Amino acid sequence: MEIIIHDLPEEKLKNMCKSTDNSLIISDNKKIKNCMGCFYCWTKNPGECRIKDGYDNLAELYSKAEKIIIISRCCYGSYSPFIKNILDRSIPYLLPFFKIKNKEMHHTIRYKRSFYFDVYFYGENIPNEEKEIAKSMIKANCINLNVTNFNVSFLETIISFLENFN
Repeated sequence: MEIIIHDLPEEKLKNMCKSTDNSLIISDNKKIKNCMGCFYCWTKNPGECRIKDGYDNLAELYSKAEKIIIISRCCYGSYSPFIKNILDRSIPYLLPFFKIKNKEMHHTIRYKRSFYFDVYFYGENIPNEEKEIAKSMIKANCINLNVTNFNVSFLETIISFLENFN
């Protein structure tokens, strides 16, 4: 299964790709709530978020994914607020325990599988410093998520993104 998480306007996405039986597209439907930091997903009901807004099963979806594609506006070397919220709500994919990996502290994994992680940042004139910050963040995300194969791309506009995506 392929998961596409994006912050693009809906009409732009429809031009870009067509949903298939093997893909799931996660868009901003304005219904996602913020993570409360309650740790219910780690302690009371491992792997599932207590907020029932349609985004409570992200960990299960990640566990079935072969590829996760993130399309995000680059915001100060990071994801857009919607994408960051999706990733925060995906924390049940991990366990609440830590271990040292590459001399850094990271979560341990709940699922013993891996997926391909493909991240596309878009925005006009993204400074090189922000690009380096974003690359470092993605690398750390991949260590946490047990991802060994990933790609990070930077594109100037949504139009250039659409031309390069498929």
